[in-house]
Amino acid sequence: MAEQFQRRDVLRLAAAGAALAVGGVQAQGSGWPTKPVTMVVPFPAGGGTDAFARPLSAQFGKVVGQTLVIDNRGGAGGTVGASIAAKGAPDGYMLFMGAVHHAIAPSIYPKLDYDIEKDFVPIMLLANVPQVVVVNPRRVTQPTIQEFIAYAKKNPGKLNYASAGAGTSHHLAGELFKLQTGTFITHIPYRGAGPMLQDLIAGNVDCGFDGLGSSAQHIKAGRIKALMVAGAKRNPAFPDVPCAAEVGLPDYTVTTWYGLWAPKGTPTDTVARITDDMRKSLATDELKTIWAQNGSEIPNLAGAPYGQFVSSEVKRWAAVVKASGAKLE
Repeated sequence: MAEQFQRRDVLRLAAAGAALAVGGVQAQGSGWPTKPVTMVVPFPAGGGTDAFARPLSAQFGKVVGQTLVIDNRGGAGGTVGASIAAKGAPDGYMLFMGAVHHAIAPSIYPKLDYDIEKDFVPIMLLANVPQVVVVNPRRVTQPTIQEFIAYAKKNPGKLNYASAGAGTSHHLAGELFKLQTGTFITHIPYRGAGPMLQDLIAGNVDCGFDGLGSSAQHIKAGRIKALMVAGAKRNPAFPDVPCAAEVGLPDYTVTTWYGLWAPKGTPTDTVARITDDMRKSLATDELKTIWAQNGSEIPNLAGAPYGQFVSSEVKRWAAVVKASGAKLE
């Protein structure tokens, strides 16, 4: 009888050991990430989002040991890419790098098939850069923002401005500028900041409202000229460019921020791991340097506080859209 119990005990222990071994393999195999991660960037290559997404992708890949693949999906002011990402599998292998444009979109696009506040898990704010008024120096010869405004007032409709698309912060920055300066400048929307800047540099449009992230390199190279930073202080990367408050526009503040989301339902522990690894990436000297060169700050906002920030931005931009009369064109 004792021999029978001993045999049962041995079999029970063997079975338990096998289960533990299988469980251990499963636990190791499910550790995120075990394969490349895709990050949807909802604008064409060469824009402001790309200026941060690509170096972040390279650094993040080093931190986690897997490739972070950039998937550029431009169109409709960034809403096409957002829609694609919202429908992605909530397994940690689909991320979405959106921007302030996605807080504006609900007030501009009446029939979005996603909700930025409900269909995503907010991960963290990645970068925060001021908007800048830039011109093609061959088409716009006024050397200062004051002279540019004076010319625009005397010649309504003669100047045009390019944006990254209807409903983007570039568009709203232009409409706010017109509202606060009493000018009329024709809006020409593009499918992203990259194509917009190409035409501005080529001299096909007069001016643009853009984030420093995508304009910085072109300003430094002299391809375009910055007339004003939209905010209450000068930017350290461009100390010679006046800010709006200095030139009599104290309420003209427009910031382009970039943030990270995952599809709703992504596991909490995976989101925590992504957040931690993103923070490690942003803390590297390489990214600190690139962010500074692009005129950006590295924010410290993640999780629920970041989600609350996005919600506050949705409300703020709804009021701006109503006041400016901005609409799809």
